[in-house]
Amino acid sequence: MAKIPKRRQAVEKTVDSARRYGLDEAAALVKQCATAKFDETVEIAVRLGVNPKHADQMVRGALVLPHGTGQKVRVLVFAKGDKEREAREAGADFVGADDLVAKVLEGNFFDYERVIATPDMMGQVGKLGRVLGPRGLMPNPKVGTVTFDVTAAVREAKGGKIEYRTEKAGIVQARIGKASFPPDQIRDNARALVQALVRAKPATAKGTYLKSITLSSTMGPGVRIDPNTFIEKVEEA
Repeated sequence: MAKIPKRRQAVEKTVDSARRYGLDEAAALVKQCATAKFDETVEIAVRLGVNPKHADQMVRGALVLPHGTGQKVRVLVFAKGDKEREAREAGADFVGADDLVAKVLEGNFFDYERVIATPDMMGQVGKLGRVLGPRGLMPNPKVGTVTFDVTAAVREAKGGKIEYRTEKAGIVQARIGKASFPPDQIRDNARALVQALVRAKPATAKGTYLKSITLSSTMGPGVRIDPNTFIEKVEEA
């Protein structure tokens, strides 16, 4: 059995695994427990009372976090003509039409974290499902990545827009910041995402909707948040 490093042991003692913390305390604990030599990513995992196997219970959407993600996002845009120019002026890292589709289709170009396309390009972009789909990067009008307003889409992507969707067991996982963020920024970003999930609650979802919420950093332990306390904070916001 591998020996647990002393640093890890000390960090895990800081968090009571049986306790459900308030959001403010959880945000402070996650920052306190992020003791790695690099700026750890802060993530949230929310287990929802839905069955994603049913299309009418799939929770999916996107939002711009109040304080961004702290991550540099490289944006690829499929557009042509004036929209290609607009995308470049907005700060997109890669822009093109048929030539860019061909490059991505080769399957060895992955230097981007967000993909946007204008509606008139979706006929060609549709060929890229096997390349972009597994990485969760296929443009989709439901999350604002298929649009003629490429300027706004690129700026939002660069400014901290995240996409979320339920995975197996109804869990939504998302990056919401960095350990270098002040606790109040981690709190605000976490609150914004859960607010979005509450607003997106399917009409067919029955019983408890927010089943569990856990906040953690890359190398730190999970800090469980009391969903009831969180709901109260959402209602007050």
